[in-house]
Amino acid sequence: MKLIPGFFAATVLIGVQIPALSAENSTKPKPNILFIAVDDLRPELGCYGQRYIKSPNIDRIARAGMVFGRAYCQQAVCSPSRSSLMTGTRPDTTKVWDLKTHFRAALPDVVTLGQHFKNHGYFVQGMGKIYHGNYDDPPTWSVPWKTPRTPRYALPENVKLDRLPAEGEPGGDAARRRPKRNAADAGTAPDEPSGSRKNSRGPAFEITDVPDNTYQDGKVAELAVETLRDLNQRKSPFFLAVGFVKPHLPFVAPKKYWDLYNPRKIRLAPNKFRPKDAPDYAIQPGGELRNYHGIPDGSIPDDLARQLKHGYYAAISYMDAQVGKVLDELDRLHLRTNTIVVLWGDHGWKLGEHDAWCKHSNSENDANAPLLISVPGMKSAGRSSKALVEFVDIYPTLAELAGLPLPGHLEGVSLKPLLDSPNRAWKTAAFSQYPRGAGRSGAGQLMGYSMRTDRHRFTVWVGRDDHSKVDAIELYDHRKDPQENQNLAKRPENAALVEKLMAQWKQGWRGALPK
Repeated sequence: MKLIPGFFAATVLIGVQIPALSAENSTKPKPNILFIAVDDLRPELGCYGQRYIKSPNIDRIARAGMVFGRAYCQQAVCSPSRSSLMTGTRPDTTKVWDLKTHFRAALPDVVTLGQHFKNHGYFVQGMGKIYHGNYDDPPTWSVPWKTPRTPRYALPENVKLDRLPAEGEPGGDAARRRPKRNAADAGTAPDEPSGSRKNSRGPAFEITDVPDNTYQDGKVAELAVETLRDLNQRKSPFFLAVGFVKPHLPFVAPKKYWDLYNPRKIRLAPNKFRPKDAPDYAIQPGGELRNYHGIPDGSIPDDLARQLKHGYYAAISYMDAQVGKVLDELDRLHLRTNTIVVLWGDHGWKLGEHDAWCKHSNSENDANAPLLISVPGMKSAGRSSKALVEFVDIYPTLAELAGLPLPGHLEGVSLKPLLDSPNRAWKTAAFSQYPRGAGRSGAGQLMGYSMRTDRHRFTVWVGRDDHSKVDAIELYDHRKDPQENQNLAKRPENAALVEKLMAQWKQGWRGALPK
C-alpha cells in the first residue's frame, strides 16, 4: 500500500491561511479570558453525564457555556498536547513528541496564544501548569509565569518514600534527561521521566485530613484569586491562565474529597484486556504508574484498581473545588459578565481500560478530553455539541471571540459557529498521533497517526522517517464497539471500508475542515 510520503509532516507554518471566519470588529470592551488547564482529566464529569462524579464547579461552567463531547488532543501526553494547543499547530509542526523538546527549537518565531493576546493589548499572566514542567515560554506572558511550590505529599512517611524531585523542582529536569533504562523504553511513553525507576516515587495516592492549600492546586487557586483582584484594578483586558495538576498522579487530596465517594460503588473497567487483533504496541500497560511505590508489575489487582479509581475521583473533586474558588472570585468582582471562560484537560486517561493505566496511546480513552467554553450572553448556554473538534481549534476560537485577527500559522479553525449552532455540520475527522519504538516490518521508529471520524477510529502506524512504510492498521467501529475492543482492519469484509478510510486519512486534517 503506497502512501504519500510525509503527508502528515509540517507543511503549514507562518503565513498560510486556514479557512475560518474573520475576526469581528467591535466597539465593545474587549472580553477578559479565564483559561483553565487541567492535567490528566478524562471527560468523566457531571456535565458529561457521569453523575457519580462530584464536579459542581466545572458543571457551573457547563451551565453557562457549551460542553464539547468529542474534543481531541493532538497527542495524548503533556508537553506535546500543551505545545500544540498553545501554538495552534500540530505535533509534526512543533516537533514536540516528547518531554525533552521545546517548541521554539522548531518554531523560534511562532506567536503563542498568550503572546497573541499580549500583542493586542491584553495583560497576560500565567500560573500553575500551563506548559509542561520547566519548559515555560517567557514571550507568552506579560509578567513571569510562576507556580507555588508545595510538597507532593503531606504525610512524612510518604515524603521519605519519594526519591525523585517533583516536576519543576530543582533537579527534576536533570532527572528527566538521563538516558532511557533500556531499549524497550525508547519511544513508548515519552512523558515518563527518563530517569524514573520502578517504585522510585512515593505512593500513588494519599488520604489525610489537611487543608486544601497543603497541595499545589490549593495554592494555585489562592494565587489566582489574589491575581484576579489585582487584574481588576487594571484598565486593560486580561488573559489569565490557571493550570491545575490534579488529577495527575499521585492521587493526593484532602480526606473530605475522598469521603464524597463510596468505594464499594466504584465500578472497575469492563474491558480488562488489550484490543483484539491490534498490534501489541498500540496500548502500553502504564509504566508511569509503576514509578509509584507499591504498584506491582503486570495487571493491577481489583482491590488496588478500586483504590486508584477512588483516588482519581477524589483528586477530580479536589481540583473542582479549586476551580470553584476562582469562579467565585470572578463573580464577586463582577467580572463574569465580560469574561470568557474556557476549561480543557490536556488529554484523557485510562483507568484500567485495556488492562492499562495512564495515557500514551491513540485510543479514545487517551485522545478524547474535556473542553468547555462559556461566553457571556451566548444564546446556546447549557447545551452540548457532538461535533468533532480539536485542541488546535482553541487558539483561533479565543482570538475570534475577542475580536483579534487570526494569525496565518494556525492549523485549526474557530469554533465560534458551533457556539451559535452546536448541531451544524463540522469537521469530518479529528486527528491525533503518538510515537512508538521500532515496529515489526523494518519501518524503524514508528508514528501512529489516528483519525477519528463520526463512526470510526482509524490508525495507521508508519515509519517516522518514511510514511510509505506501513507497520500496522487499526480500525474500530464506535457504533458497535465504543470501547475499541476489536480491531477490524484485517477482516476481509472490511477491505473496502479500510480503502475508503485510507483515502480520507491521506488527505489529513486539511481534508477534514468544515466546508
